[in-house]
Amino acid sequence: MVSLDDAVIARLEKGGNRYEILVDPDLVAEWKVNPEQVSFEDMLATDEVWSDVKAGDRPTSDALENIFGTTDLHSCVERILTDGSIQLTTAQRKQMVDDKRKQIIHAIATTATDPKTRGPHPPTRIENALSEARFSVDPFLSVERQVQDAVDAIRALIPLQFITVRLAFRIQGRDYGGVHQLLRDSIQKEEWLSDGSWVCVVECPGGMKSDLISRVSKRSSGLDVRELD
Repeated sequence: MVSLDDAVIARLEKGGNRYEILVDPDLVAEWKVNPEQVSFEDMLATDEVWSDVKAGDRPTSDALENIFGTTDLHSCVERILTDGSIQLTTAQRKQMVDDKRKQIIHAIATTATDPKTRGPHPPTRIENALSEARFSVDPFLSVERQVQDAVDAIRALIPLQFITVRLAFRIQGRDYGGVHQLLRDSIQKEEWLSDGSWVCVVECPGGMKSDLISRVSKRSSGLDVRELD
């Protein structure tokens, strides 16, 4: 369980009453993205639904049945987290927004390219465009759900093109293990050549091309790479 000192209040106001739980705000954010990966035991500070946490007041069983249709703790918690709000401190909200903003910027920088140069936009350029567009980041929505909105907000400010590139790598056989581990999820085809070298074709977002080549080169000093049409 999260400690009481680190927990914040999640609140649902319904039928003229409040229903509150004490939760870890970071785990709530993770739960909203993937509920299966977060246990309620870790996320909650107490195994209680409160009508007023600070006063120590609890709702009656009848009140819970009337609003949630059950007195089951997990069902009530899910409803509060889904339909209610999180009472974050200013510092907590700022930190969560900053972290999510960085993730959104990284997602755009590694998947989008400048159609003029076919290279990625620097993260600072994307960050400045988001600021100019006054894009608002929701700390509790997943990066995936916000990236497209962010792209739509800055398209008029910087040119964005989402392309996929195919790269052919040829490495010395001795470097196979480390390189294959790095590329295995994006390999389209591969084969061993008669001289003992290994070649493969991978597909990746255009914005990740330079970074991917750099990472492979660190694992294979005799790297040969070219972009396929």
